[in-house]
Amino acid sequence: MDDLERAILISFDESGTIDPVLKSQAVVYCHQMKETPTIYRLCIERLTCTKFVEVQFWCLQTLHEVLRLRYSTMSPDDKSYMRKSMFSIACLDGPDDENSIRVLEGPAFIKNKLAQVLVTLIYFEYPLIWSSVFVDFLSNLGKGAPVIEMFCRVLNTLDDELISLDYPRNAEEIAVAGRVKDAMRQQCVAQIVRAWYDIVSLYRSSNPELCSSVLESMRRCTSWIDIGLIANDAFVPMLFELILIEGLLEQLRGAAASCVLAMVSKRMDPQSKLSLLRSLQISRVFPLVAGAEDSELVSKLAALLTGYAAEVLDCSKHLDSEDREKVSMELLDEVLPSVFYVMQNCEVDTTFNVVQFLLSYVATMKNLSPLRDKQVLHVGQILEVIRAQICYDPSYRDNLDMPDKIGMEEEDRMVEYRKELFLLLRNVGRVAPDVSLIFIRNSLASGLVSSSERNVEEVEAALSLFYALGESISDEAMRTGSGLLRELVPMLLSTRFPCHSNRLVALVYLETITRYMKFIQENTQYIPMVLAAFLDERGIHHLNLHVSRRASYLFMRVVKMLKAKLVPFIEMILQSLQDTVARFTQLGWTSKDLKFSVSEDGSHIFEAIGLLIGMEDVPPEKQSEYLSSLLTPLCQQVEVQLLDAKVQSSEEFSANTANIQQIIMAINALSKGFSERLVTASRPSIGMMFKQTLDILLQILLVFPKVEPLRNKVTSFIHRMVDTLGASVFPYLPKALDQLLAESEPKEMVGFLVLINQLICKFNTLVGNILEEIFPAIASRVFNILPRDAFPSGPEGNTEEIRELQELQRTLYTFLHVLTTHDLSSVFLAPKSRGYLDPIMQMLLQSSCSHKDILVRKACVQIFIRLIKDWCARPHGEEKVPGFQSFIIQSFATNCCLYSVLDKSFEFRDVNTLVLFGEIVVAQKVMYEKFGDEFLIHFVSKGFPNVHCPQDLAEQYCQKLQGSDIKDLKSFYQSLIENLRQQQNGSLVFR
Repeated sequence: MDDLERAILISFDESGTIDPVLKSQAVVYCHQMKETPTIYRLCIERLTCTKFVEVQFWCLQTLHEVLRLRYSTMSPDDKSYMRKSMFSIACLDGPDDENSIRVLEGPAFIKNKLAQVLVTLIYFEYPLIWSSVFVDFLSNLGKGAPVIEMFCRVLNTLDDELISLDYPRNAEEIAVAGRVKDAMRQQCVAQIVRAWYDIVSLYRSSNPELCSSVLESMRRCTSWIDIGLIANDAFVPMLFELILIEGLLEQLRGAAASCVLAMVSKRMDPQSKLSLLRSLQISRVFPLVAGAEDSELVSKLAALLTGYAAEVLDCSKHLDSEDREKVSMELLDEVLPSVFYVMQNCEVDTTFNVVQFLLSYVATMKNLSPLRDKQVLHVGQILEVIRAQICYDPSYRDNLDMPDKIGMEEEDRMVEYRKELFLLLRNVGRVAPDVSLIFIRNSLASGLVSSSERNVEEVEAALSLFYALGESISDEAMRTGSGLLRELVPMLLSTRFPCHSNRLVALVYLETITRYMKFIQENTQYIPMVLAAFLDERGIHHLNLHVSRRASYLFMRVVKMLKAKLVPFIEMILQSLQDTVARFTQLGWTSKDLKFSVSEDGSHIFEAIGLLIGMEDVPPEKQSEYLSSLLTPLCQQVEVQLLDAKVQSSEEFSANTANIQQIIMAINALSKGFSERLVTASRPSIGMMFKQTLDILLQILLVFPKVEPLRNKVTSFIHRMVDTLGASVFPYLPKALDQLLAESEPKEMVGFLVLINQLICKFNTLVGNILEEIFPAIASRVFNILPRDAFPSGPEGNTEEIRELQELQRTLYTFLHVLTTHDLSSVFLAPKSRGYLDPIMQMLLQSSCSHKDILVRKACVQIFIRLIKDWCARPHGEEKVPGFQSFIIQSFATNCCLYSVLDKSFEFRDVNTLVLFGEIVVAQKVMYEKFGDEFLIHFVSKGFPNVHCPQDLAEQYCQKLQGSDIKDLKSFYQSLIENLRQQQNGSLVFR
């Protein structure tokens, strides 16, 4: 053993016993040896005499690298030496056969590396330099199994490294692959195919593993060789014989099946393909799959059958003759039962998309009415496949029922996986609606009586099928209950599955009922059954919290859909929900109770009740009774909690505030069912109850002034009362707004401004007095919170605090915009607000010119347009706001309407920017209408010269502005700005 061998062995050692320093030195030494000019000769010598596979591998790896990286610099003699040496090793053709055998009988990874070296030589030299490589190999196959196996490895590596399109290739590799294939087709492919046949015939009994390797090479080459060389009377019978004979090595039988699949999949014209498919008599294979245990052979046969079926179907789409199309459909009818069996019982090859194949097959039935008997049978089998594929694995049942991380991941995976299958189901439902409904009916009936271990999964799958099918049923068919729907929906409503306690079953059951509510709307005799399903242990009273929560939400949707039809059932519904409602009206909750309640969020139940009792169809006295029975205990509980707030421990305080939040949400949801007309006009006593409730809830702001969640909930309730009570809410607003404004943080201030915007949009000038009172406080608070400088950019500007401030700023601009566009600009001029006028104008001016958000800039320009209209009389009129006109002409007009649009950041290709530009043009038109020549002279004589505007363009601008066509003005002004930009070449930034 010399130094190189020793270094190689040390560098490969993974035992952990070698000193790391020594190992590092060995790696460095090996690397240095690789760089020597004659290393390839040393490697070839070592390769044929060393007894260490590590050394053999290192030598072959180095030879491969030398060829890849240094081939172009090698001399012709060196290349010839490399070529002859490698080939002699591969064909046992060297002077020392014993040493050569060491390489060919070594581990697979050594032989694969040798094949890689030979393929690299082929890449560079075939056919121009080394034209005889394949012919020479063929002449050496008589030396037996080692050389035959090596030849197979070379062909397989050639496919992996160069020919196969399963891997990305660059342009050079594609060109070389074409060159190699063309030369092989012309020179030796026929001989290679003959050799495959002879080898398999000779060795099938004595060395089936070798025959499997040969067939694997054949499979790989089939896609690019002449199909007639293998799809003939010699090969096809032999391949099927290998497939069909029991007792042969399964690997060999599977390899033969893969070769037939390669033949079937080869690209050719549809007519030739159909002839080939027909000649194969594929039905011979069917018995091998049916009933067989899953194995590698069964997987290969399954791939053959599915591939065959896909090719037949593809042929049927491209044939123009009715006779040929009939033949293809006969072949498809013949193979489909086995394909369906494979889909349900075997591991389907990942390259075969089951759903896409079935979608294509179902598409062939779209124009057929009625379906043939065989097609009806196939539809049933497709539905069986879908049901089998969408079933959950029972091993996940516990994880899914009380969902943990594993269960949630599996549920998410299944939701995604089912999307394509449900698309297939809907397509089947459209071509065969009755067959689909019969299948679902039978599946549901089976789940009802089944006691199998998979009962939960089978029932869930059947219900999911019924739910998904609903998407393909038209509204008209749904309402009338066409076909079997009239039987299926009542069957669903009356069913109590043995596994109804399971979360997934209970959820999909309720979702399915909700999906078919259009049928119930037309068939009201089933309403009691719907109510029972939602109100008993199948729904809201289900033991699983997740089901109960979802049932509450779905019940609310059901109430919305049925509305007045539920009036006769109100007493019964309220009675059933008494215990659920009571959870919100009992005192003495613990933290544990609250954890349950907060997660449950019973607001959906209260919204459903509000929708029920808030209808005008309910008698007034009953309505008052129902509402009082709900509001009174809830308000009493709030009053008690407010009284106890000062003497509570921290845990009690936390439970207390959470309890109050839940009550506010419940009352809020309850009020959604009551219209403004009902509570203010037709039944004011109902309005009085909500006013009393509002009065009580506003006390929360006094007792808990700094508890943000409570402030948010009260704000939300005020929003609701504005919609419900209308103008009668006014007496409560001053106190409420003062409390909400006091000590509000940026996030709360956003909510406050949104509330003010709602008031303005709903009541317009009616809220003028209230706004005049609170506007100074709003302005003071906002100017104290918002920074005077621009927000920082980069990472510093991406903090939660900065995002909240940016949101507050955007909401402020919205507030000012709403204020001015609802005839309330006089608020700015009220005595208490006058002091804030100048800072507000300066802020709007700066933002209209340079704010990063184009929508904010547009809002600011629109505010100025409205203020000009409100505060400025026509030329020579009395000035309503002293100094405003000169501010607009001298500051806003030039800075916003001229300088800002000249800035290169003003991008005309952006849609929002173009809209902003339109508003800027409108602003100029309005200024001219209000200020006349005073605006025009200043703009043209002071602004235009600063930007070097030619006199002729300035004169044209004056003409366009004085005209009546605003579109013409906008078009001209845009071209003017673009001309001025070109003159400046982007060198100036105007501000």
